[in-house]
Amino acid sequence: MKKLNLLFIGLLSMSTIYAQDISDALRYSQSEIQGTARFRALSGAFGALGGDMSAVSLNPAGSAVFSKSHASFTVSNLDTENNTQYFNGLGSSNESNFDINQAGAAFVFESNNNSPWRKFTLAIAYDRTNNHEDNWFAFGNNTNDDGQFSNSIASYFYDYADGKRLDEISAFPDETLSEAYNDIGNFYGFSHQQAFLGYESYILEPDTDDDANTLYSSNVSPGNFDHDYSYFATGYNGKVTFNFAAQYEDNLYLGINLNSHFIDYERSTLLLEDNANAGSTVNYIEFENNLSTTGNGFSFQLGGIMKLSPELRLGLTYDSPTWFSIDEETTQYLASDGDNGFIEIYPDVVNVYPRYRLQTPSKVSGSLAYVFANQGLISFDYSRKDYSKTKFKPESDVFFADQNEVISNVLTDASTYRIGGEYKVKQLSFRGGYRFEESPYADGVTVGDLNGFSLGLGYSFGNTKLDLTYDQSERTNKTPLYNVGLIDTASIDRKNSNITLSLSFNI
Repeated sequence: MKKLNLLFIGLLSMSTIYAQDISDALRYSQSEIQGTARFRALSGAFGALGGDMSAVSLNPAGSAVFSKSHASFTVSNLDTENNTQYFNGLGSSNESNFDINQAGAAFVFESNNNSPWRKFTLAIAYDRTNNHEDNWFAFGNNTNDDGQFSNSIASYFYDYADGKRLDEISAFPDETLSEAYNDIGNFYGFSHQQAFLGYESYILEPDTDDDANTLYSSNVSPGNFDHDYSYFATGYNGKVTFNFAAQYEDNLYLGINLNSHFIDYERSTLLLEDNANAGSTVNYIEFENNLSTTGNGFSFQLGGIMKLSPELRLGLTYDSPTWFSIDEETTQYLASDGDNGFIEIYPDVVNVYPRYRLQTPSKVSGSLAYVFANQGLISFDYSRKDYSKTKFKPESDVFFADQNEVISNVLTDASTYRIGGEYKVKQLSFRGGYRFEESPYADGVTVGDLNGFSLGLGYSFGNTKLDLTYDQSERTNKTPLYNVGLIDTASIDRKNSNITLSLSFNI
């Protein structure tokens, strides 16, 4: 009878098997300054300029600015430095990553008649839009004098177990822990699995040893906890752009991009917790979580550039939402030590979650540039994106509806400002730029504002150009260790430094 009840309740609660949250939504909604060295040297302020392969991914009208067919190839080295503070603990980490982050070509077809459409361009380009390489650690003594255990990882398991029947979060007498973990995940989902881990590791204690019990206490007593938390992530977001653009008469350029997006992301977190609190029968907990994400998506862009005068140019771009389809897999490990001895739960089970959809917000960008004949230029870009419009789908799903409500309350619209300039001396070009991005969080703290600058050099060999750029950005985040229970934050001062080299040439 118990197994039949388990199956019946599981069929009624399939919508609870998801584990997605606001951090997933934001991760795939943001993009970084990537692309060619010249594009990065101007901090991405290229919306009204065009004539660069990465500018095409920003404003699709940009390919029509090319006078000849053009191609470029870019490599970049990213260095990420994280300085963390968690209560009384200070940590520092550094990670370097070298990769290809841009390649593309644009083909120009000039009109052979008296049509006002002077030329057409077709282009294809690959751009890395976000780099997820990020390693940091936080350690410190987490103190709490409110008489609760909310500063322990035990609160994570308690919050998931609260209100759940004991027979929904425990193993059958004839089941192994791996079998039980797998069955509970299939029938009930992620939250029940977390409660199961807490119960079977003796972190949680039921009020009564009865299948219908829904009340629990913790075998971890309130007090001080030594935490050692590690975060390791790798992967990237990228897109392949198929571009069509045209020049109308002498002053108007119009274009459209059709973008194919992809996601490749992996993350591993590990928490070690020690306590010597009076009354604790569990004094050590080790909790590991691993996530693997792949996905693909589609978006489009519409853009235009107009020459208001021979020197002054105006650009406008609309970026549609990106419609992603995402697959996720997770694995977990939990160990505890105390009066019951060393308990180790390694299910050796890969949780494969149902494919879900994510719609990121649209964006509108405006650009203004002034070109000083052949001597140089100055350019300014402004864009606005409302992150609170990010949505998990289908919205009819109760779990996704709840997550979307959280997103609409926690995230907000954010503006980005970019300014860049270039000065030419014969074959040599000197470049620089600055950018400022507002926080996508309404509190402005969970993810802080971003400040960045860039410096670059370019040398023209005629039909071939070689460009080198250094850019740096800084941002401070207040990152919670977990979204449930142990939500204390680590303060992370992150500095990203890039050295980018591009080779471009006319075809």
